Amino acid sequence: MYFFLLNLSLLNLGTISTTVPKSMANSLWDTRAISYSGCAAQLFFFFFLISAEYSLLSVMAYDRFVAICRPLHYGTLMGSRACVRMAAAAWASGFLNALLHTANTFSIPLCQGNTVDQFFCEIPQILKLSCSESYLREVGLTVFTACLSFGCFVFIVVSYVQIFTVVLRIPSEQGRHKAFATCLPHLAVVSLFICTGFFAYLKPPSLSSPALDLVVTVLYAVVPPAVNPLIYSMRNKELQDAVRKLIQLLLFQHQ
Repeated sequence: MYFFLLNLSLLNLGTISTTVPKSMANSLWDTRAISYSGCAAQLFFFFFLISAEYSLLSVMAYDRFVAICRPLHYGTLMGSRACVRMAAAAWASGFLNALLHTANTFSIPLCQGNTVDQFFCEIPQILKLSCSESYLREVGLTVFTACLSFGCFVFIVVSYVQIFTVVLRIPSEQGRHKAFATCLPHLAVVSLFICTGFFAYLKPPSLSSPALDLVVTVLYAVVPPAVNPLIYSMRNKELQDAVRKLIQLLLFQHQ
């Protein structure tokens, strides 16, 4: 569990660092400028980290399924080597996905200005600047990625349904409450991420507006990485104790 949480925290930190600091700096300096290479790098790293994070969330759902529904087989199915391979596969799939999307997007000729109507370089907003039919290639790749993402989402939901089925058999009401309090927020964040992400990338142009695009993008690009540490980590008693000790140490040094 701690190994996967470490990977998740690194991905969340990277995702936030890719988009938010640049947006904040532009707001402070009253500018909206970003270089072409900077835009490409931002898109690549964002897609890499967000795709790897989603793959890792799928792996973590499987980990919880095995821990709760197949506890006697946990040591065999989720050994250290298996966990490292699953995490490596999540990172590798994110890298490959980002590479394909970045190469496709920035191989399309752009002829309708150079203004991206978003707080970071997002694929749908860049495709709006294209005047070539070649943008359909990236649209096709996006639909394919969306289908794979939906498959992962179905896997996560089925895993949690199996978990809830087992949890409902727990005789202790406190045990059931603890299990639901842990699992339901995870499922809620994943659902928020996949629904808003689908809407951002697959919505028809007629539904597009600057205000709506901004809200939807914040919901899938900023909110999940920001709340994941609270949901996945701060419910853990050991981590709560560690944070409490850190705060006490900082207060003591300040005094």
